[in-house]
Parts: sequence; structure tokens; C-alpha cells
Amino acid sequence: MNRSRVLDVLRIVLLVVILVAVGIALWTNWEAVSGELRRLSWPVLLGAFALTTAAPVLTLMGWRVLLADLGTHLPAAPASSIFFVGQLGKYLPGSVWTVVAQAEMGARLAVPRRRMAVVGLLSIGLAVLTGCLLGIPAVPRLLDRSGESLSVWWALLAVALGAVLLWPRLLNALIARGLRLLRREPLEHELSARAVGLTSAWFVAAWVSTGLGTFVLARSVAPDAPAGELLVACVGGFALASAAGMFSVLVPAGVGVRDGILALLLVTLMPLSAATAVVVVARFLAVLADLGVAAFGWAWGRRQHLLGSTA
Repeated sequence: MNRSRVLDVLRIVLLVVILVAVGIALWTNWEAVSGELRRLSWPVLLGAFALTTAAPVLTLMGWRVLLADLGTHLPAAPASSIFFVGQLGKYLPGSVWTVVAQAEMGARLAVPRRRMAVVGLLSIGLAVLTGCLLGIPAVPRLLDRSGESLSVWWALLAVALGAVLLWPRLLNALIARGLRLLRREPLEHELSARAVGLTSAWFVAAWVSTGLGTFVLARSVAPDAPAGELLVACVGGFALASAAGMFSVLVPAGVGVRDGILALLLVTLMPLSAATAVVVVARFLAVLADLGVAAFGWAWGRRQHLLGSTA
């Protein structure tokens, strides 16, 4: 059995273990958790779902900016089909299926596979970077577990680091270095300052949208929690937890990692049962949103023969 096959088996086993552990935790605490779930009204769920669904759309906008900067201007419909369907690859064991799927679909629209793959990798890298930067204000709560962790200095630190790490010259140098380490050809040309700034802005907006969706849920089950602290824990915490989940290549879509970190942040502001309810519902809405936008992309792509055989 080769190394790739062993890793795939390990990912599947780890995913099963995580899901079983989550299931046991829910089962043993179901009486308390179910009570919190009943506090989530339909307007709250619909609002959270709308904010969660906006995130992949905003991410698509940033992805299109990168693709256009490297030479391919795709209209919204085909770009949506390629991006949304390809994003489902993150739910498969492995770490490259999203990029592979987008490259194969893009090839049917005469987009060079290498360019599409590079844009996919750059998108993942910038998403992780912006998520980590946005999550910096939530770090003190994660570390000291106190109720007085909101500090403007951590926000200023995030802005300062963002200005340095997203500086186009430095970012292009890091990208070139990364491609050399991966033994890949360099970019066709360096990313422009406009592309870096605009893509980062779209990605930050996507993180904020999903974080606000979590905030809507958390506010419903913990109305007495300090609004400012809860907002930082939900928006910054969700971004930080999701970015950490994207590093966990052994499990698909960061299952367990994102949820665990987010729960650790929320439990400082609400009971464990309430934090568990928020994390479970947030994960469910995220999966539902991904499936919804992918269904739209699949319908268009099927008509345009981007999926399956042209027969």
C-alpha cells in the first residue's frame, strides 16, 4: 500500500472516530442540548442560513478576481458552476480534490488546468491567511478563558500583520518560494496590488458573513452574554477556527477541529449545552449552504456539459 493510500485510510478512520465522538457527546448531553435547540426560532435559523449562504458567494467573487488577474475572465454563471461544485471536494478525504475538480471543469471552458489549479491553491492560502488575521482578536479569549479579553490592541495587531503579510511584493515573494518548494512553475506574472487587496477584502467579507451567522445563533441561546465579547468570539473565533480546520488535512472540511475550537471560545460566554447547540447548528447550516450553491452550479454545469460526458 503506497503512502497516498495509507493517508486516505487514516483520514477516513480519523473522520469516523471524530463523528462517533461527536455523536456520543450529543447523545449523553442531548437533554440539555435539545433544550437549547428549541430556543432557536425559524426567523433566527433563516437569518443565520442567509448569512452562511452568502459566504461562498463572497468567496467566489475573490476567486474570480484572482483568476482574472492571471488572465482568464469568466462570466458569473460558469465561474459559479466551477467554483461551487468544486468546493464539494473539501468534504472528501484528501486535500486536493477541490483544486482537481475545478481544474478539470475549467479545462472544458478552455481555461488552462495549471492556471485554474494555481488559483485554487492561492484561494486556499489567502482564505487561511485572512481567517487567521481576522481571528487574532479572539486569541486572548482562547488563551486566558476570561471574560475581559476584548482589547483594541489585538485588533491593531491584526491590522498591522495584515498590512505586512498582504503587502503584494512580500506576498508574491512568498508565493514564488512556495511554488519552488512544491516544484511547480512560477506564476505567469506576479499578482497585482489590486488583485491582492480586492481578493482579501472579499474573503474577509465571507468570514464576517459566516461569523455573523454564528453570532445570530449564539445571541439567541445566550441573550445575556456581552454583545461585544460574543461578536468577537463568533466572528473572529469562527474565522480562526475555520482557518485552523483548513490546516487539518487529515479530516475533510476541518470536521472536529473547527467545531472544537469554536466551542472552546463560546463556552466562556455560555453554558456548554448552548455552545454545543450553536456549533452543531452552524455546521449543519454550512453544509446545507454548500449543497445549495453546488446544486445551482451543478444544474448550470450539466446543461453546459461541464460535468460528466457530453453524451
